[in-house]
Amino acid sequence: MRGTRLIAATALCAALAGCAGKAPKKLAEAPPPPPSIAPPPPPAYAPAPAQAVVVTGSLARTGPVASEAAYLAPRVMIAPDPGREKYDGKEVSPVKLAQAEPVSTFSVDVDTGAYANARRFLTQGMLPPPEAVRTEELINYFRYDYPRPKDRAQPFTVTTDVAKTPWNAGTYLLRIGLRGYDIDRAERPPANLVFLIDVSGSMKSPDKLPLVKTALAGLADKLGPRDRVAIVVYAGAAGMVLEPTHDTAQIRRALESLEAGGSTAGGAGIELAYRIAEDNFIKGGVNRVILATDGDFNVGVSDTKALIALIEKKRDSGITLTTLGFGQGNYNEAMMEQIADHGNGNYAYIDSALEATKVLGEEMNSTLFTIAKDVKIQIEFNPAVISQYRLVGYENRSLREEDFDNDLVDAGDIGAGHQVTAIYEVVPVGGKGWIAPRKYEDAPARAATARLAEAATVKLRYKLPESDTSKLIEQVVPSCALQSAAAPLDDFAFAAAVAAFGQVLRGDALMMGFSHADIGLLASKQDNFWRQEFLRLNALAGSMKGG
Repeated sequence: MRGTRLIAATALCAALAGCAGKAPKKLAEAPPPPPSIAPPPPPAYAPAPAQAVVVTGSLARTGPVASEAAYLAPRVMIAPDPGREKYDGKEVSPVKLAQAEPVSTFSVDVDTGAYANARRFLTQGMLPPPEAVRTEELINYFRYDYPRPKDRAQPFTVTTDVAKTPWNAGTYLLRIGLRGYDIDRAERPPANLVFLIDVSGSMKSPDKLPLVKTALAGLADKLGPRDRVAIVVYAGAAGMVLEPTHDTAQIRRALESLEAGGSTAGGAGIELAYRIAEDNFIKGGVNRVILATDGDFNVGVSDTKALIALIEKKRDSGITLTTLGFGQGNYNEAMMEQIADHGNGNYAYIDSALEATKVLGEEMNSTLFTIAKDVKIQIEFNPAVISQYRLVGYENRSLREEDFDNDLVDAGDIGAGHQVTAIYEVVPVGGKGWIAPRKYEDAPARAATARLAEAATVKLRYKLPESDTSKLIEQVVPSCALQSAAAPLDDFAFAAAVAAFGQVLRGDALMMGFSHADIGLLASKQDNFWRQEFLRLNALAGSMKGG
């Protein structure tokens, strides 16, 4: 089954000699979805008695549980202090010469935290720090019109299309889109979840622990009788406050009882949460730790590298990690994003009850159920057709060329219904690129000139969830896709607008003066709530910059 769909002039491409792309290699039949598996009974240990859980901030109190009105509450408008927040932004990806470096390799990324975090800054009247903006997470916050897989023999479709670059008349945009198959809620295997909640003093503000309670209570409401939830909290020390249960009322009462206070022994909390997840492991099920914190670890294992080493040891046991970031002022986004990546999970930033509903309600199946793991993308550009290129975003997901075929190298996972989008900006041979021609540059090799009908080859490697051996998908982007390319329209135009928004916020010098007003025109009118919100955020950013 072909996975490629070219834009605009498919008929024209087929008519031009040599423009037919190679069909992807036929893949072995994937196993059917996991059958209904009864979770094991809870282990024979009991949680420590209340007086033995030495966690400042876990004081019980009575009161109503989070109400539906809480989901519609406005965002808490508190001016952040970005100077105390921690980010690990990379420099904008450099331009590559296809003749010298024809191969680009990176891991997929399904995180969306950078978009919600940027929104938090903009709605409070501030531009986000450039190092806080990861353009791929802004693009992947939205859904696009990619075809669904026709069957599950291949867990996702692969779509490529080409358009002229709106901000540079001499370049083209190559978009690569993946879409995973969907599952019904009834199909999802049982879940063994451990909510790991920071109740330290830094979590007192309204946009932290109160919002954590709302978010996780909403997730608990989506779980079924086969699922189990345990709750671990940490402040000066770590302890379990709720043993594994599927009783939603118990989960909500335990969440409501939490209060904040004390220092932050995050490392001890992570170790305890993994231990409980291991004790209640469901074979063939979803086993995940969900960490909710501002990332301000200051007791015990608090160094990001040490935490990554700890989490890498745990991920091989089949337990994944989702990180949910909250708050501002002392927010450690660098740690939150990195440990989720190394824990084979995902990272989201929760800036409102509405975002909590989106991430943990509407997108729960994607968040929890993995359909493909260690997904890597590699593009080989034909230097006889493409002279220069750059990848938009994914700076902290880059891999070495040799990592692509190495099944021991970890990469990102794709959940049910997940989408992944990557955009390259490319210069055709003979076009005016960013780098001037070199006096002593060699001509393209014979192998390149013999394949002038091929602009690039897209390769993907992935593993099925229970496999340690990767499968390969390979397909060609024909040169005629560039010849017939027009300005991006509709869905592609919106994706290009979001990419431009991210790069402009990052201060990308290659955006050719493209303004927020230009981005708004490119994105056009939208009828989707989240896309309409993007238009408002872009206008806000433009008003702060004066254009």
